[in-house]
Amino acid sequence: MQIAMIGLGRMGANMAQRLLRGGHEVVGFDPAEAARKLIEEKGARSAVSLEALAAKLNTPRVLWLMVPAGAITDGTIAALTPLLAAGDTIIDGGNSNYRDTQRRAAALKPLGINYVDSGTSGGVWGLAEGYSLMIGGEKAVVERLRPLFETLAPSPDQGWGHVGAVGSGHYTKMIHNGIEYGLMQAYAEGFSILQHKREFELDLHQIAEIWRYGSVVRSWLLDLTADALEKNPTLQGIAPYVADSGEGRWTVSEAVELGVPAIVITASLLERFRSRDADSFVDKLLAAMRNQFGGHEIMKE
Repeated sequence: MQIAMIGLGRMGANMAQRLLRGGHEVVGFDPAEAARKLIEEKGARSAVSLEALAAKLNTPRVLWLMVPAGAITDGTIAALTPLLAAGDTIIDGGNSNYRDTQRRAAALKPLGINYVDSGTSGGVWGLAEGYSLMIGGEKAVVERLRPLFETLAPSPDQGWGHVGAVGSGHYTKMIHNGIEYGLMQAYAEGFSILQHKREFELDLHQIAEIWRYGSVVRSWLLDLTADALEKNPTLQGIAPYVADSGEGRWTVSEAVELGVPAIVITASLLERFRSRDADSFVDKLLAAMRNQFGGHEIMKE
């Protein structure tokens, strides 16, 4: 198939390369000239603008967006819309909020432009290992795009699927990322307990390697943890600051709305917030309260 890849950052560029390896024709666009040049070196064509990109595509056009969620996605769609025609398809492979996805699809539907959402997981390893794709959209449209999904996935019949109507792909990916928060937090806390047990002088990398084989907690996240501990056993130089890109917040909000007790996911999200508070008023007030009722010593800054 022929496909446009809009956004040639790490994910977009790697996905474009995997599509090229699968025999598809890729035309890439990115505002950065260096990104366009890199994808050309891999065998793709590129365009210097969205107008030029649309002109290089056969109809009906297929355009995959790998741009940041939110305003940038909205802006890209707004710029593309007058360049497209009925029968063209936009695939949003970013981490958009599913409600935004539903809104965008509804706005494009009267124009005959198809909108498909692909929750995409795989990160920097996707080029070699394949991507997990959670697809939302009209069945006939998704089926027509099957060759693309089969190429991007780990194998044609594994790691991808049409999960439901438009918005369902991003919804499924949102919950996927919420689960990821909880898993990561559990690993981090467990290894922290091991690290604090000075009596045994435990080798955390060794333990991670043991758990990778046969253990009930083995996983790809554990594989990555083992790799990180091998490269930097003491985590020297890494600040105790954990960002979040939004999906965990949306997952917790959805749990509240549905009345689902997502305790672990919620706690893991709050811990990320806590990691960023270098001057914690909460902890200072706790120390002050202990001093008030028990006369406990307050440590000075």
